[in-house]
Amino acid sequence: MMNDATLRKIDLNLLLAFSVLMQERNVSRAAERLLLGQPGLSAALRRLREALDDELFVRVGRGLQPTPRALSIAPAIEDALSGIERAIRPQAEFDPASWQGEFRIGMCDNLESAFFGPLAARLLQLSPGARLIGIASEKRDAARRLDEGVFDFSVSVHDEPASWHIRAPLFNQASICIYDDAQLRLKAPLSLQDFADAAHVTVSFEGNASTGIDIALGRTGRSRRVVATVPRFSALPTALRAMPAIATVPESIGRCMAQLHGLTICAPPLSLPADPVTMLYRRVDQADGRARWFRRLFIDVAGEALEASGCRVSISRAAA
Repeated sequence: MMNDATLRKIDLNLLLAFSVLMQERNVSRAAERLLLGQPGLSAALRRLREALDDELFVRVGRGLQPTPRALSIAPAIEDALSGIERAIRPQAEFDPASWQGEFRIGMCDNLESAFFGPLAARLLQLSPGARLIGIASEKRDAARRLDEGVFDFSVSVHDEPASWHIRAPLFNQASICIYDDAQLRLKAPLSLQDFADAAHVTVSFEGNASTGIDIALGRTGRSRRVVATVPRFSALPTALRAMPAIATVPESIGRCMAQLHGLTICAPPLSLPADPVTMLYRRVDQADGRARWFRRLFIDVAGEALEASGCRVSISRAAA
């Protein structure tokens, strides 16, 4: 086995010189291709011979004949040089029209309701051979599932990322009130007392009824009555159509629900903090052509969907 000292004597220039000599079998032509003088190439060959303890090439007439040792190592050296060339060659521009495969996105269900349909429709137009896979994702497991390759990126309210992840801002998501005015006869704008007196439906994956709304109400000396908690936003419209109750939800899904189910929306009568929606992806995917194209596509589609729904927020392009 070759020892470390021998390996340190062999650098990339020597391997390149060996490869060109194998192809040309002539020192003059090989030196010309390598932009070296013949003395420089001869010196490189001498170093390689000493390191490998083999003649490697013997002169036959005006050319060079590789030795059995040279012939045996040539395929491995060519593979190594080809691998280096592929690694440093500029990446070809990603062509969505000809690409076939999957794009995978992780989203919580409120953002999925607002953006998945428009994203799938746009992808069908631009990349007809692709398939969009939506993965249910919560912020607590987004980083782990990203590392496992479950999705290309996650869109949610993410915690502080690890050093090998990038968390890029998208938009700040405000809250909005939504109800069925045939059930709950309230006129906008809502008063703080009307809001506190109404029955409330909340959304919680873990079944928690208390939220930041209760903290904000508590500061005014009021409290609310939560009559139901559903695990996903998809169950909310039917619940509101069935009872005189109100829900406070992210604006993007609230406007979507109002359009689809004929519900009424209005601004909450108290100040509530906006949630920073971000995109989380792996740092190693930052320059990948396919991943970069998919991130840009999502940002374009999400921005258009927010504008079309009437949300008064602009989307950041930092993730692109």
